[in-house]
Amino acid sequence: MITLNFPTLLTLLRIALIPLMMFCFYLEYEWAALAAASVFALAGITDWADGYYARKLGLESRFGAFLDPVADKLIVIAALLLVVEREADVWITLAASIIIGREIIISSLREWMAETGQRGKVAVAYIGKLKTTAQITSLILLLYNNTLLGIPLREIGLVFLAFATLLTLISMLQYLKNAFAPSRG
Repeated sequence: MITLNFPTLLTLLRIALIPLMMFCFYLEYEWAALAAASVFALAGITDWADGYYARKLGLESRFGAFLDPVADKLIVIAALLLVVEREADVWITLAASIIIGREIIISSLREWMAETGQRGKVAVAYIGKLKTTAQITSLILLLYNNTLLGIPLREIGLVFLAFATLLTLISMLQYLKNAFAPSRG
């Protein structure tokens, strides 16, 4: 059954923000990059808020648990595609490919582990939360793509993207190791 509560509506909002972010990105106004980055930042806030309120208010649902990671992946992949298109750089494209590839692999792994009754082996780990924070930070900065008060935000965004990519690889290897480790007991 589909449960539409406050946390689920926040998750749906995150999905609805994708076309708005893309629309802002392609506008030819001076403020367009700030608007696209702001929409993505708002999506990042809803990512935190939907889980927080679901737990705090006891509104966790199977539908919400399904939809939340889907929304996360959709908004991150959309932002990565925008950055890749604008940058046209092999290293950024490689980083984006690693991040997207990991998401496909881990989503498939989780589905397979659930079918075999071993979903707990691939539960979300702290490193995954750290990876998500680095991704969101990098993409906000890269979507903005300007300096602010003399601070080179694009370059800082590239550093965060490299860090996020490293965490992506480490977390993927950790999930794979956990999934294929012999069961205890």
